[in-house]
Amino acid sequence: MEEQKKRTNNGGRPPKTNPAVIRYSISLTAEENIRFLHLFAESGMRVKAHFITACVFQKTVKTVKIDKAVMDYYMRLTNLYSQFRSVGVNYNQVVKILYRNFSQKKAAAFLFKLEKLTAEMAALCRQIIELTGEFEAKYLNQTGQP
Repeated sequence: MEEQKKRTNNGGRPPKTNPAVIRYSISLTAEENIRFLHLFAESGMRVKAHFITACVFQKTVKTVKIDKAVMDYYMRLTNLYSQFRSVGVNYNQVVKILYRNFSQKKAAAFLFKLEKLTAEMAALCRQIIELTGEFEAKYLNQTGQP
């Protein structure tokens, strides 16, 4: 019965299907207001509320989630990289010193031991690369996931 009365009364403005009743208030400095009015004028819109709504909802907002575990892993991996660089520099210095201070046979014996340790370090590097690949596949390459 009430719906029929509403339909029969044609006077006044028709009600909106989804009225905007929530209001927010912001405060701007004089410089910010000048910049806002300039942007509003450039937009060509007639209503400031529509301009603000368009600015808020039509532009993409990037959110960045910082995962402490990922940051810790990254820091440790960076630390390992710097240690491997220093090992490489020291390796070259040791080889030069061995050939300079020892006989060919004695230097070759020391280099054999150094070569074994280098092979162990290379195996460790391969293991680190595998673990990093697994870590990236499991935690970092989640499309659509935070």
